[in-house]
Amino acid sequence: QVQLVESGGGLVQAGGSLRLSCATSGRIFSIRSMGWYRQAPGNQRELVATITGGGRTNYADSVKGRFAISRDNAKNTLYLQMNSLKPEDTAVYYCNADYWGLSGTYWGQGTQVTVSS
Repeated sequence: QVQLVESGGGLVQAGGSLRLSCATSGRIFSIRSMGWYRQAPGNQRELVATITGGGRTNYADSVKGRFAISRDNAKNTLYLQMNSLKPEDTAVYYCNADYWGLSGTYWGQGTQVTVSS
């Protein structure tokens, strides 16, 4: 019913910036929450940032002040602006979404972010 597709990942030097996008398609439901998660090799998937349907944001301590989550409702797209990137930000980044009236959490396929030192 809902598909999420991430894009914008790539290779960047430490201190650089990237902007990730997560385009949603399919039936449009009212958003309860959307978010970005990441998983580095050998690590569990961890929360990066979330945004509620009302626009309230939450960030992992490790990215506060460097990353910004936002959403363009007209384009049905979620963004993650990542600045001052560090090698430890290297991971596969996933977006997810929870919708009112729809059970389950939807995930994208992930996009690789690699930060070189």
